[in-house]
Amino acid sequence: MIRLPLLDHWPPQRFPDPSQALVDPPGLLAFGGDLSPERLRAAYAQGVFPWFNDGEPILWWSPDPRCVFRTERLRWPNRSLRRLLAHCNWRVSVDRDFLGVMQACAAPRGGQPGTWISDDMIQAYATLHAAGDAHSIEVWRGDELVGGIYGVASGRMFSGESMFSRESGGSKVALLALAQCLHDWGFPLLDAQVSNPHLLALGAEHMPRTAFIAALRELVVEPMDRAVWRAMPPIDAAALALPGRQSPG
Repeated sequence: MIRLPLLDHWPPQRFPDPSQALVDPPGLLAFGGDLSPERLRAAYAQGVFPWFNDGEPILWWSPDPRCVFRTERLRWPNRSLRRLLAHCNWRVSVDRDFLGVMQACAAPRGGQPGTWISDDMIQAYATLHAAGDAHSIEVWRGDELVGGIYGVASGRMFSGESMFSRESGGSKVALLALAQCLHDWGFPLLDAQVSNPHLLALGAEHMPRTAFIAALRELVVEPMDRAVWRAMPPIDAAALALPGRQSPG
């Protein structure tokens, strides 16, 4: 019988030690509680994140190994993406349309009716965004969103939650832009949480949970000016493809 801690009566800042997470399903740590800003901030600062389907109880996870990008090692675009960037007229912005990115990530794709990003999740992360904890990268063609990614910053650790493409290459451009910004701002790691072949092909790697938690504990206490995100000016996507690229903006 599986016994999981029920967080309904736990203080929002408290979570079980990630080492207590289940092996099967891998990384499941606890259930219940809520999606309040206090609990979400505490979760990410301790290497825990919510992931559940609409209609299920809130499930909290801390997988082992963790999937991460080292921001200075994100793989350079392949030839087709280089050509796309060289000839497209896309623009990349930061925190200009957080809600639009979340809604696009939640939209049906691949013939599926929708994703795990429920209305409750959208409301919770929109609240975090308004408080300066959650952020988005947007890729635009004119006034139309063609790609994006969003996630949560804890000190100098960033946890990516979801990304989307409405045109081929849109999510890759968003990921490249995010990794470049994070590297320039002193974020060594981009947490991708759970691995899949697509992320690994882009340069993500597996990191033992113990090593990830150790790095996280150092990074979450490093100060970061939240205003930097919203002060970031839009840039041409083509700039991301130039060898020896300069910092955006």
